[in-house]
Amino acid sequence: MQIRESQIMKIHYITAIGALFVVAVHILMRLIMPFDMSLEYGNVIANYHNIPYAILLESVLVLIAIHGFNGLRVILLELRQSKAWEDGVTILTIVAMMGVIAYGTRTIIVANGLGFE
Repeated sequence: MQIRESQIMKIHYITAIGALFVVAVHILMRLIMPFDMSLEYGNVIANYHNIPYAILLESVLVLIAIHGFNGLRVILLELRQSKAWEDGVTILTIVAMMGVIAYGTRTIIVANGLGFE
């Protein structure tokens, strides 16, 4: 199954709009208390134990990773044009994106106290 570049760019635009929304909500959540207090260890861990907020953080992670790595893929594709280069860049960026999402998800799960320790 081959995805056309126009479909990939639609995903890029949708993730940009989604990321704007979830990052805005994330920033608004940080405004509830003074910034330096929001970075204290206890408050950060409390955020991870708040399931709706942990889901928001996971959404930020996934949307930003997809958008960012797709943007990197587009930049790298502009450097050279060949089928092998395009396939290699696409595979590399997908693997890197999945790695970042997996590691970030693991961090959210560990901080939530659900395991993997």
